[in-house]
Amino acid sequence: MLLKFKSFLLGSGFLDKGYIQVYTGDGKGKTTAALGLGLRAVGNGLRVLMIQFLKGWPTGELAAIKGLEPNFKIIRFAETEKFIFQMSKDEKTTLKEKINDELKWLYKELDTNPCDLLILDEILGCIDTGLVDIRTLLDLINKRPGRMEIVLTGRNAPKDIIDRADLVTEMKPIKHYMDKGVAARRGIEY
Repeated sequence: MLLKFKSFLLGSGFLDKGYIQVYTGDGKGKTTAALGLGLRAVGNGLRVLMIQFLKGWPTGELAAIKGLEPNFKIIRFAETEKFIFQMSKDEKTTLKEKINDELKWLYKELDTNPCDLLILDEILGCIDTGLVDIRTLLDLINKRPGRMEIVLTGRNAPKDIIDRADLVTEMKPIKHYMDKGVAARRGIEY
């Protein structure tokens, strides 16, 4: 039954138009929301590519998604275990060059092997810290295939991105156990 459902959806062109979604704010859950959407998409026969920026430590999603490959793939750009504020000027410059080289690869990949859902996890943080120029991201959005859905995550979404987006959700912290000194927990925060 599920196979018939998948082929019906794929045959009907159910993604006639891709939209731009933004998950931003200071609260927890931006990456988690994007992963949930990716899981829903792959469960309906769509191909998902998630690019994670600035993450270098092992996380549960990397292990879980392996079982869904090749339909859901996570690739890490500019892997680092340091936060930007911990980096020297030289480290930031090197990281910026690396990200921009990796984005060139992404442009080519989307031309030759497009996905249905592209998740750019923490791209907004890259823009906020000056590692990625906002024009580069807007250009990628504008040149994507029309049926491709894009999800952008990270803090401090710039006005130009919010204006361009079709859906913007702000994660707002009301209460968090980390404020009481609870460290990030394996399986919950990573």
